[in-house]
Amino acid sequence: MDWDKLRIFHAVADAGSLTHAGDKLHLSQSAVSRQVRALEESLNATLFHRHARGLILTEQGELLFDATVAMSKRLDAAAARIRDSEEEVFGDLRVTTTTGFGTLFLAPRLPKLYEKYPDLRVDLMLEERVLDLPMREADVAIRMKEPSQADLIRKRLMSVRMRAYATKNYLKDHPFPHVPEDLKDHRLICQNTGSAQVGASVTLVQELMTHNVRSTLTVNNYFGVLQGVLNNLGIGILPDYVIEDFPDLVRVLPEIESAEVPVFLAYPEELRHSKRISAFRDFVQEEIIIFRKHLRNNENI
Repeated sequence: MDWDKLRIFHAVADAGSLTHAGDKLHLSQSAVSRQVRALEESLNATLFHRHARGLILTEQGELLFDATVAMSKRLDAAAARIRDSEEEVFGDLRVTTTTGFGTLFLAPRLPKLYEKYPDLRVDLMLEERVLDLPMREADVAIRMKEPSQADLIRKRLMSVRMRAYATKNYLKDHPFPHVPEDLKDHRLICQNTGSAQVGASVTLVQELMTHNVRSTLTVNNYFGVLQGVLNNLGIGILPDYVIEDFPDLVRVLPEIESAEVPVFLAYPEELRHSKRISAFRDFVQEEIIIFRKHLRNNENI
């Protein structure tokens, strides 16, 4: 099968248009059309339904596009491994993690990584959906549970607990809560139990909701919960790592906390020798050591 024709087919299928594919490939529309028709003739199959609004893949076209997508990702992986044979740390690094961990822990610390490796380009993908690392949807992942995908190198980084926090200003104007029953005098700010999150957090919130909570504010991620707490709207359920960067927060309901939530870093086996991955992994581990020391100091106060 002609590799050049496959490349052109992939561009057309991805763009859904001969014109847009031609622009991307620096080819005329007629040249792109000829190559696609030639590929269809060689396969004796129709790959696209053609209509006024663009092109739609046929069933046969979908099969071929799935194959070219997989090929493209494998080629990207090979190119990454070739680039990573260099001693210097540079280039693109796609990192996926949850919205909460990415915004509240990782992003504020990235200046240190860039200071050490100014030629690194991090693409931070924050979402609850677990991306497919072996298929190169991302290079490295930080997740709140051990990844189940095969062919991954995994490292447990830390454990997190969800705890109750309020600001010092809020506690000046409201009675300090010591036990869950005291929530009758407060507003509880937490993730909606129907949103994507770790089970330990859901269990804790459901337990607190069994008490006579006066009012609630639910958000679908921890960044929103934190903003509510910082604006003195009430008591928030947040991961314990927020205390390092937000010293105005005070832990309340000291007997209440979630079960431990493990945090794992994972990346594909084929990137084992990647300089970019190694640099990022070491950076995260160093920051977690700093966090743990700070957390122990706070707990001993």
